[in-house]
Amino acid sequence: MSKDMKIKRKNKIKHSIPSLIFDSMNYLFMIIFCVTCLYPFLFLVSMSLSAGTSNFASLRLIPEVIDFSAYRRVLSNEFMVSGFINTVIRVGIAVPLVMLAIVFTAYPLSKKYFPHRGFWTGFIVFTMFFSGGLIPSYLVIRGLGLLDSIWALILPGLIPAYNMIIVRNYFMSLSPDLEESARIDGANDFTILIRIILPISAPIIATVSLWTAVGHWNAWFDSMIYIQKASKQVLQVVLRRIVLEGTQEMMDLNTGMDDMASISPDNIKAATIMVATIPILLVYPFVQKYFVKGIMVGSLKG
Repeated sequence: MSKDMKIKRKNKIKHSIPSLIFDSMNYLFMIIFCVTCLYPFLFLVSMSLSAGTSNFASLRLIPEVIDFSAYRRVLSNEFMVSGFINTVIRVGIAVPLVMLAIVFTAYPLSKKYFPHRGFWTGFIVFTMFFSGGLIPSYLVIRGLGLLDSIWALILPGLIPAYNMIIVRNYFMSLSPDLEESARIDGANDFTILIRIILPISAPIIATVSLWTAVGHWNAWFDSMIYIQKASKQVLQVVLRRIVLEGTQEMMDLNTGMDDMASISPDNIKAATIMVATIPILLVYPFVQKYFVKGIMVGSLKG
């Protein structure tokens, strides 16, 4: 055996044990982390599928008897149905409008020749740390006549500063040669943005769209402040009332005495959480392949 091969073998043996220990600790940490995240979710799934007489003193993951009564109760509740529809409408309107506003703001700010680019970027970043406050915001919404309107939930956050900076950084990371070649062919700024920049910006667009969708799906405080009619409340407000306040009248709607005996409030709360959580979880697999790439590239350049 040659001298070089002996040295390589010695180095391999020398570094194999520390590397093995390091990898083992990483795997152990990730397993514990995954169990910590998944266990509460699986427990709620088990509780939502259990009968009202089941005992959950121990944290079991498999229900004694599978019963969908809690889901039937939740899905037949008029507040849950209207809240789900209002939330879907909110997300469906907010995501396209927010992404349109972000793109048309981030693209000019990514150009060095844009007049006073530093000032406008700083002006937008300023809003990340300072706001007018709750009372002035409410007075503005009321003065604009947006109370009890879905626009009160969308327009105040139309351009999230953090998401806009991420998209701007992504645009700045793109090669300027693409735009220069398009200008030689006679393309204007709008054509370059639509036909060249956006198609190659799918990772960051998908990532920020997911953030926006999750943010609007989980939002509840603005709806509780600006929306007064119960029929216009979003799903998360209904979920909050059921889980935190335990509003009995909401759980009793469209329910007979037989159902009351077979379903406990805990089953209702668990089923409500599942109904509010599962739809947004189903969206993630479709944008997962863009997620890591969009975050990494969008955070490189400032």
